[in-house]
Amino acid sequence: MASSHDLTPPSLDDLAAMAEAELNRLRPALGRYIDGVPVQVAEFPDEETLREMGCESPFDLLGLYAGGSILAEERGDTGTLPAMIFLYRRPLLDYWCETGEPLRRVVRHVLIHEIGHHLGLSDEDMDRIEASVA
Repeated sequence: MASSHDLTPPSLDDLAAMAEAELNRLRPALGRYIDGVPVQVAEFPDEETLREMGCESPFDLLGLYAGGSILAEERGDTGTLPAMIFLYRRPLLDYWCETGEPLRRVVRHVLIHEIGHHLGLSDEDMDRIEASVA
């Protein structure tokens, strides 16, 4: 039987801690690309982000990698924003409830895909990374 604690959705801090733990699991596969990249958890994306991403609903976006590209950083370009990963708690929880997947797996999947899209990885590359840490 589930306790009431099992039914309590994770807080912003809980989700941030889970994301950090999953990033640590991804370090062998993604190494320097995630070193020092902070994760910020918010309830929902802001209106500007939703508009820029073409979202119809605030539940459409689970996460986002923002900031300068890896290539720009390697070239030493200046004037780019620092890299940051955003996770959106309410859309993540909604997806979790709809799919029944373990929340850690959902968070890991979103992290891999946000980082992977930023790096230009193929879906096959991202699937391989995800399988290696499952």
